Amino acid sequence: MSNPLIELQPDCGCDDEPLIDLKQIRKAFGSSLVLDGIDLTIYRGEAVAIIGPSGTGKSTILRIIAGLLAPDSGEIYVQGKLRMGLIEDAPDPIGIGMVFQQAALFDSLTVEENVGFLLYQHSHLSQREIRQLVDDALEMVGLPGIGDRYPAQLSGGMRKRVSFARAVMTNPENPMDRPAMLLYDEPTAGLDPIASTVIEDLIRGIQKGRGCSSYVMVTHQDSTIRRTADRVLFLHQGKIQWSGPVDTINNTDNPLVRQFFSGKVEGPIHIIG
Repeated sequence: MSNPLIELQPDCGCDDEPLIDLKQIRKAFGSSLVLDGIDLTIYRGEAVAIIGPSGTGKSTILRIIAGLLAPDSGEIYVQGKLRMGLIEDAPDPIGIGMVFQQAALFDSLTVEENVGFLLYQHSHLSQREIRQLVDDALEMVGLPGIGDRYPAQLSGGMRKRVSFARAVMTNPENPMDRPAMLLYDEPTAGLDPIASTVIEDLIRGIQKGRGCSSYVMVTHQDSTIRRTADRVLFLHQGKIQWSGPVDTINNTDNPLVRQFFSGKVEGPIHIIG
């Protein structure tokens, strides 16, 4: 019988130095302990999926990695440097972009203004230069010519792709601004199978073509896990209960993973409510 908890050095052609290293991360909300001593290392070039039952802290891990949420205890190293505080307190040595579950677009702004928001706010580029960069980003995600539309005029899948374009926008005046890691929170939630496939292909395409060679994703979708992840982590009861390459999912003896992918009610995962 195989070890239910597989800890492997990722075989991804990645650098030896981790991009992100979480050590003994704990986080509670009120009396609810969500993360209980999480150790997680992400290397350059990795595609990692965090899976598990709803409400187990998967999105919390993403927000801690992004520097949007502080842990109660533990240490966070970004490319070998200890992060002190949140992302607003000091810039990380790598860029980290995040694609939120609901796209998080500004309803009152056009697509162009949403995608180019950071450049409009924090660069010295002309409006014409920003528009060209936005057009290029929208072309990349397969949405040319929609810069003048508003989010309400877009389908759910289109809004997701616009949020991807925004996440990879960089200032050409500052090449170091390019994100080295992207974080995806349920990128295919609520999408039909065809739209999900478009998003899955886009995620892999961004990894290969935009320099954002590493990403961490939270997802429940079976196809998204299998098509976009190289390594999978199973989170349950505040701990990483299993870790392994995506192609070992079907062969693991771990009862949590087997129940999750079978969809059976009976098993060690108890659904409340």
